[in-house]
Amino acid sequence: MSDLVLSTLDGGVLTLTLNRPEALNALNAEMTGALRDGAQAAARNPEVGAVIITGAGRAFCAGADLKDVAARREAGERDLGDDLRTNYAPMIRAIRACPKPVIAALNGTAAGAGLSLALACDLRIAAAGASLIVVFVRVGLVPDAGSLFFLTRMLGLSKATELAISGDPLTVEDAHTLGLVAAVVPPEQLMPAAMERARRLTDGPRQTYALIKQGLERALDLDLEQAMELESQLQSVAAETTDAQEAIQAFLTKRKPQFGRVRRLKP
Repeated sequence: MSDLVLSTLDGGVLTLTLNRPEALNALNAEMTGALRDGAQAAARNPEVGAVIITGAGRAFCAGADLKDVAARREAGERDLGDDLRTNYAPMIRAIRACPKPVIAALNGTAAGAGLSLALACDLRIAAAGASLIVVFVRVGLVPDAGSLFFLTRMLGLSKATELAISGDPLTVEDAHTLGLVAAVVPPEQLMPAAMERARRLTDGPRQTYALIKQGLERALDLDLEQAMELESQLQSVAAETTDAQEAIQAFLTKRKPQFGRVRRLKP
């Protein structure tokens, strides 16, 4: 793992910390690669039950490092589309494909591709006073790294359009009202709150989480009949897992279920 993304495992919770505080954790190729590798490693590691992504310093992530982009353009790498395909898309795919719940702990501003990174996570918990900014229009660019996908589906076309063409910041308090953020807490309580949520998830039915995530991802592009068929297929798989068997037995015997650390389900 790169020094630009710190990795710590504590009680089944893997924390990935963006570690360029002097640059507001702006992303470059090394960081996107490290985040991709961290998400993929979490997917493979049976000891990991949940993942937290956060930032060092006063920002979560300011987006792409424009100084790095400019330097690479000067060196002849002029196609930003290729940069997205090579560096950003694999990072977002790895986070979305991770079968473990992924929580973004927003310690400060999430802007541009940093907002895309946060939206790619399953849940967002934010420090009060932080902001979300679809900043691309301010530098004459189109929302990328998944922002077009996530914003339209999470907010609807009207609100997504407003944020994308204005570039105005959205407070995390307003984002909470809109459903983008699961909780807003005082800054000093951010990591304890994220860790408490992650540990609860770690102790839960991990096989079930993987199937739920798979189903939600696929359901985005289905009509009702297709979605109900997908539910039937996933339920057939879920009913045979040790998670379901333990949960049903615990319900019948009136005790709390004890979920084991189980192998990752293959998609």
